[in-house]
Formats: sequence, C-alpha cells, structure tokens
Amino acid sequence: MRCIPIAIAISACAWMCIALSTQAHAADLEPLLKGGRVPGLAFAVVREGKIVELGAFGVRDTSTGLSVDENTVFEAASLSKPVFAYAVLQLVDAGILQLDTPLSKYAPDYVKNDPRAASVTVSDVLSQTSGLPNWRGWARPLKTNFEPGSRFSYSGEGFVWLQHAVAAATGETLNDVMTRLVFDPLGMKQTSYTWRADFEADFAVPHDGLTRNRKARPAAPSVAYTLHTTAADYARFLEAVLSGTRLNRATAEQWLSPQTTLDQRCIECLGSNAQYVDQRVSWGLGWGLEPGQGSFFHWGDNGGFKAFAVGSRADRTAVIVLTNGSNGMAIMPDVIAQLMPGERPAFAWLNYPRTSARGRLDPQVEPAAH
Repeated sequence: MRCIPIAIAISACAWMCIALSTQAHAADLEPLLKGGRVPGLAFAVVREGKIVELGAFGVRDTSTGLSVDENTVFEAASLSKPVFAYAVLQLVDAGILQLDTPLSKYAPDYVKNDPRAASVTVSDVLSQTSGLPNWRGWARPLKTNFEPGSRFSYSGEGFVWLQHAVAAATGETLNDVMTRLVFDPLGMKQTSYTWRADFEADFAVPHDGLTRNRKARPAAPSVAYTLHTTAADYARFLEAVLSGTRLNRATAEQWLSPQTTLDQRCIECLGSNAQYVDQRVSWGLGWGLEPGQGSFFHWGDNGGFKAFAVGSRADRTAVIVLTNGSNGMAIMPDVIAQLMPGERPAFAWLNYPRTSARGRLDPQVEPAAH
C-alpha cells in the first residue's frame, strides 16, 4: 500500500489527513485483493465535489512485481461510455446534435437491411434502448430486436454507431472531439481512447486470476471500451459529473434522470423471456441509476480489467475503482462499501459472483453477461 498526495496544492495538514485516510483502508482492501486473487487496484474518492483521496494497492504486473501507483494507466472498459456521453451532451447543448436525431441521418449504412434501425436516436443509444445487441455475432446479427426506445438492452454496438455519427456531424476525429470537449478542459492528461507511447512508462497488465495476460494497445478508438486512464484522471471527470460543468443545467439534470426502468434480470435483454422483477435500477443518458439511493453508476469489464464508478450529486460524493484482475468485480462490492458506504442495488442487478470472507467466490451466484 502507498499513500498518495493529490496533485494539487494542499497544506501539509490536509495531506496528512488524506494519507491517514488511505492507510485506514489498507487493512480492509489488501486482504480483499489477496483473497480475490486480484493483482492490483487504484481508486480515487471525491467528496464535496473535490478529489480528497487517492489509493494504490498491489502490483501492475505479476511477472515484474512493479507496484500500482498514482500514475498507473488502466483500461476503463465500459467506463468509456459515460465519458463519451458527456461529450455528446455538450454537442447537444451546442445544437450540433439533438437527442431525438436519428443516427441514420449521419451514418446511414451502419445497420443494413433493417428499416426499423432508421429510427434509432441519440437518446436511444445513451439510454441503452436502441434494441441493438451488445456485440454482433453469428447468434446476434447487427439488427434491432425490438422497437427502439421501448425498453432496455445494453449495447456497445449502439455507442459505436453513435461514434460514427459524431464524427460525421462534427467533421472531427474522435480524439480531437474528446480532447477539445473533455480531456483538455478537465485536465485529464493521462487519458486516451487509443494507446500512447507515454503509457509505456507505467501501465497495468490484465490478469486472469494472478496469471498475466497479453496487454492490448489499441490503435483505433472505440468509445464503448478502449478508454485508458488513471484513477485520478477519471475522478476529475467525476468532479464534472457532480458539478454539471460544461453542460446546460437542464441537460446536466437530464443526464442523471431515469429514461427507462430496468425490470428484467439481464444486461443484454434482447428477448422477452427474462425474469421480470423490480431491479431498483434505471438508466439515464449514459449512466446507470439507483433512484432510491439518488446515485449514478457504471461498471467496466474487459476480461482482465474490471472497474466501477459510483456517485451522488446530492452528496457531492463519487468513487472510481480500477483493477487489473478478472476477479475484480468479485471484490468490488466490498471495496465500494469501504470507500462510499451505502446500499448498492447495482451489484445485485449486475449479478457477478462475490468473494466470501474466506477469499472464495460464492458458487451460488451466476456471473452476469457483459
């Protein structure tokens, strides 16, 4: 474990408070990493709208033993999506896009031989109601599976289609759009949807358990899953979510307001045979929502990388946790409980296996699709 000073000017007293707070988590988080066979973890905590704590535990590569630190770059996986949604909503405020704009207006050939797809809008994609599969495949062709806008089914394909629409509407590359609207304004200097040479100095390697896997270095961006970032940088984005900065007030409110309820115990819900139960989870415009708790959330799963972010605008509090192990979600409920206590219906809905107190995965819980 290491205590990490925040990269802004703070008093010595304030730094000591941050350091002691981080030390207090070591007794709880280090055993979780060991018991869950998760090599490394980085986190950041935002309170009163400002980053107050950064933490780093474990190693970024089991073959070298190099430690995770405040500059370690992780794959954020699907936490890529809310960051892109933030840029899209700025384009809506600027009049370049509208939430009810059909994506087919800008990228008409992305979904072929499906007349219903012509009605998929920006809002449908952000609220995960496009009807498209998460990812296309032989069992899931790229087509709408129900009337767009009618109900929830999580889709990475929808975000990639929206990525193409944004490029066409702005005439800019994704990197230029994100740098102009998000990364530069928020000071996210160690964040990119593609691999950068400077990431080679300090990056986390994915692991299956404690077995090292090959690290991908994406040359082409996908707003659905290729974001590379640090805990501190993602926390800077969470500060913007809490404050609503760079968005019109009404847009900032709509971003985190329920657009659709989730009453099926599934993530990719293309059929209608899933169990219908109130999951106490809704979806906004790029964020999952826990209305009863007044909080927003998203998770990330790139196999050997697992991540989770949660926040509350009312409390002006948020947390980001990044891990480099396939079991990262198994320990995530306990990690989040240490950093931001409270009931989290999102974890029950996600339905990942849990690590027990003995460090074993609970065999009674089926892992969720992702």
